Amino acid sequence: MKNLLLFLLLIVSVTAWSQESLVQPPLIKGKVLNDANDVPLENVNIVNLNSVVGATTDKEGDFEIRAVVNDTLYFSYLGFKSIRVRVTNDWMKFGEIKIKMTELGIALEEVVVRPVQLTGYVEVDAKTIPIYDNYRYRISGLNTGYEGGNQQPGAVNKVLSAIFNPADFLYNVFGKRPKQMRKLRKMKNDDEIRNLLQSKFDRETLMAVLQLERVDIDEILNKCNYSKDFINTANDLQILDAISECYEEYRVLNRDKK
Repeated sequence: MKNLLLFLLLIVSVTAWSQESLVQPPLIKGKVLNDANDVPLENVNIVNLNSVVGATTDKEGDFEIRAVVNDTLYFSYLGFKSIRVRVTNDWMKFGEIKIKMTELGIALEEVVVRPVQLTGYVEVDAKTIPIYDNYRYRISGLNTGYEGGNQQPGAVNKVLSAIFNPADFLYNVFGKRPKQMRKLRKMKNDDEIRNLLQSKFDRETLMAVLQLERVDIDEILNKCNYSKDFINTANDLQILDAISECYEEYRVLNRDKK
């Protein structure tokens, strides 16, 4: 009889825990405005840095996103200063709040396009035209490929052979930031975040989620054998997939070593 009671208590506890784990965080609401004139901002990108889910404002600047108290929401919008907002008890209690973003003054740098000057002589022109021998990669869901370095897939294993050295950069980034690195998978599985990153090139969202500086992201890609062309021109979604692929290689090698 005693064993039966213990068994029933165990079943009830497991069932309660399972139901609790399936409960999603509540939806919270807000409105994003231009701080200068209170005009609603459409298509502002919002990412919950804790649960790694995304949302976007509508024409009226309104948004909904799942969050709990003390979660941090990251707001980014082209031409405006990105901000972080902590979810408070008051927000959860009173409902919608207004978030105001400050516009930035953007000075565009002059870009000089230098076309290749051809002479008409094949032997001379063949030496003048730049040759790009980077290996071509493609991401599922995108219609275009990108340059991923001058090595074939799998060559990254050779680069990662030194990551178990405590003095190595990748060892310190991947080995000491497992919590941030696990967020890579969540970002890849969230359609809102993928759509957001596909149109961004500033690395700001990746920096916020992974808690890394821009120079660190560039160095990760460099150590993982991605080309300078790719590092400089890829959008944030391509950068996310590249870092994720490199991290998965790290995890495989780390498991094999153990």
